[in-house]
Amino acid sequence: MRQLSSLDAQFLAVEDGRTVGHVSVLGVYDAQTASGRLLDAALLRELITERLHLLPPFRWRLAAVPFDLDHPYWVDDAEIDLDYHVRELGLPTPGDDRQLAEQVARLISRPLDRAHPLWDLCVIHGLADGRVAVLIKMHHAAVDGMSGAELMSVLLDDTADGRTFPSTGRVEHESTPGQWEMLGRGLLGLCRQPVRAARVGARTLPHLDSVPTLRAVPGVKAMARSRGAVAPRTRFQQPISAHRRVAFGSVSLDEVKAVKTRFGCTVNDVVLALCASALRSWLDARDELPEQPLVVFVPTSVRTPEQLGTFGNRVSGMIAELPTDEPNPRERLRRVSTTMRAAKQRQQGVPDSVLQDANDLLPPALFAHASRLAGWVATHPGASSAVNVAISNVPGSPTTQYWVGSEQLAQYPISNVLDGIGLNFTVFSYRDQLSFGIVADRAQLDDAWPMIDGLRTALAELLGLPEDGS
Repeated sequence: MRQLSSLDAQFLAVEDGRTVGHVSVLGVYDAQTASGRLLDAALLRELITERLHLLPPFRWRLAAVPFDLDHPYWVDDAEIDLDYHVRELGLPTPGDDRQLAEQVARLISRPLDRAHPLWDLCVIHGLADGRVAVLIKMHHAAVDGMSGAELMSVLLDDTADGRTFPSTGRVEHESTPGQWEMLGRGLLGLCRQPVRAARVGARTLPHLDSVPTLRAVPGVKAMARSRGAVAPRTRFQQPISAHRRVAFGSVSLDEVKAVKTRFGCTVNDVVLALCASALRSWLDARDELPEQPLVVFVPTSVRTPEQLGTFGNRVSGMIAELPTDEPNPRERLRRVSTTMRAAKQRQQGVPDSVLQDANDLLPPALFAHASRLAGWVATHPGASSAVNVAISNVPGSPTTQYWVGSEQLAQYPISNVLDGIGLNFTVFSYRDQLSFGIVADRAQLDDAWPMIDGLRTALAELLGLPEDGS
């Protein structure tokens, strides 16, 4: 048995019928494998069966503590029904990217069933040019961006010939604990809660404004003596619905690196500048562009080499201004670079465990209530906004990957949104591309595809700037 950390459990606590706690990866593949078989659900079930002993989160099922006295546990599920977890469907003709995005939006809007291990996979047939898409949903309680990438490295191969893994025989499953045992664990955890809160309180309270879901709570900024940016209100600082919009697309990684080298910044600076430009043009076209800059939350991994393979969440994050108020693209990139350097310097004084420590201040029984209260505060018309948008950049494979001998042509991250943060940009690098996945609340955004166009326009704009700075 493995107990969830308070940060892991937070991704369960946010689920309320509108908010979901999973993250997803959308891959696009050749329909035919190197062996001549078609890529379908049956073939993927075979592969997952062979590698299940290397995929612990695919075997974990939740075991709740009675009355939510303590955080739940993961137990190995002895009877995993791959027919339930791996399914397939087809798109209507012509099977274009917009139709695929619409189907993905429907799939990610559905919560994962807690009676099973918290993942599922859908093979989507009917794409144009003989392609097949595969959408994998994994709960954030079990994986973050880096540990999700670890799972993908087990599922995908570097060559079309695949890999042979040594057999481990039967996976040993622990017996599922009974309610009395779980109640005992819960009472013991309840006794430890005051000690846990006292241990983290002194180092956490000065940094509570670094937690995006708490920044809008009255008194937090004063308690933390915050000097951070104030987020203006936009349409994305509203309560979210149960439905999503999705768009995805890629830009050239070499071109992004050329901009990075030319202007002496980082790839992440360029990514943020592209997102700032796309947001600026989208809001401006609708007469909704605030005069002050938007505020962005940028998740960061704090996973050490020793923590590889442990899964769960090892994340922190930075909060910084996103210069959507700046009309000049060169100056916009310069300001991104400056604000991110300052954010990194501020972050050096913030404990890597601040997101988890903030959750450790709360008794587990209050988790879900506190999450809903924080969401209500963040979206209340009279409250200040916490952040406007989340933007995450996860490194991926620079070389071609294969699934059962089928070439992966593209890979897109599909994240999630929260009350008060109804828009998310997530970025993967794959081969020579930077791939963007945009997720928004369906009631707040009628069409996400213009933002993909805005990213490409912004990159062309930076590439076309003259050398002399004019």
